Amino acid sequence: MRFLTLYLRSRRVPLALVVAAGGTALMWGIWQLASDDRDANSTVVILTVLIAAACFAHTLNGPDDELERTAAVRWPRRRATHLILALGVTVALVLATLATGARFGPPLFVLRDAAGVLGLIALGAALVGPARSWFLPLIWTLGVAIFPQPSPLPAVVATWQHQPPGSRPAAITAAVLALAGLIAFTAYGPARRAAATQA
Repeated sequence: MRFLTLYLRSRRVPLALVVAAGGTALMWGIWQLASDDRDANSTVVILTVLIAAACFAHTLNGPDDELERTAAVRWPRRRATHLILALGVTVALVLATLATGARFGPPLFVLRDAAGVLGLIALGAALVGPARSWFLPLIWTLGVAIFPQPSPLPAVVATWQHQPPGSRPAAITAAVLALAGLIAFTAYGPARRAAATQA
């Protein structure tokens, strides 16, 4: 239990939870006040998922890069568990709105988008480090929100976040991103920071 507490604190997980919950609540409040429609549109939902998921980017490494690679700890299992729990919390925060007057859904849509975005974040953490890992998901999501494309297939794949829940190409794209991020981050961990940054 003590290890778990230290692990969560060292990765700033409590702060990430508060910020993710606050960001979700803010988006919920904006939709509640600005719209007469109970169901939020897909653009608002994908932006909310991005905000909630991006809050966990900084939890993907601790204060010591060398400790992240020591053989004394089974890091791959812990990294995979960390990502899966971040996905669960992100989905739970967004879907909690289904019991309120402003609903963010449907559940499959939220799950697909959260999995894909967290996969991108995990991939970014392994390649460029957690501090910059949310850049690509942010740019991609904003592009999708501004230029949603119903067809043809390449456009559907590129705008997978905006596609309806039953879209098979969108589901496959999200699954590939999620799996790639999970494998890369679990196997290699976060990219090393520069010495000056770590100090």
